[in-house]
Amino acid sequence: MDLTEDDVLEILNLIEQSHFDYFQLQSGDLNLTVSKGGYIPPDTNSAPAPSSAAEEEAVSPSEHESFPKETSLPERMKVPEGLKAIAAPMVGTFYRAPEPGADPFVEVGSRIDADTTVGLVEVMKVFTAIPAGANGTISEIKVDNAQFVEKGAVLYLVTPDDPTHCGDRA
Repeated sequence: MDLTEDDVLEILNLIEQSHFDYFQLQSGDLNLTVSKGGYIPPDTNSAPAPSSAAEEEAVSPSEHESFPKETSLPERMKVPEGLKAIAAPMVGTFYRAPEPGADPFVEVGSRIDADTTVGLVEVMKVFTAIPAGANGTISEIKVDNAQFVEKGAVLYLVTPDDPTHCGDRA
């Protein structure tokens, strides 16, 4: 079975929207494993996923090597003090402009309000507009055009108009 990039993105999107924490697909030479929480059971045919953090900690480190458990926010999700993040709402390909060759929606220094579209995320040829969700000024662009992003990845950092609402996600 051959999967295209679009097939994989669709599978990831479906798993992300589901209540499942773990998914494994085996067909011939293909072995696709997806885990939301970073845990993969050592024997997927007989061992259910742990139901508590204590059980997960009991698993040996070698079983976590390909999916390490993160104890703090990944670097791509950290928000410096005094700024607000605009994060990817889903897994997909991020676009800074409405079409190839067009000017980007926003640049560093652009003034935005909560309804300003700052980019698009494409999954399976479906484009979702990303609203800023905050009032302020774009201070940093964290993702390149046409880059694959994970849900929650910081796309932009914003200096908010209201500094009392800093550090949380837009």
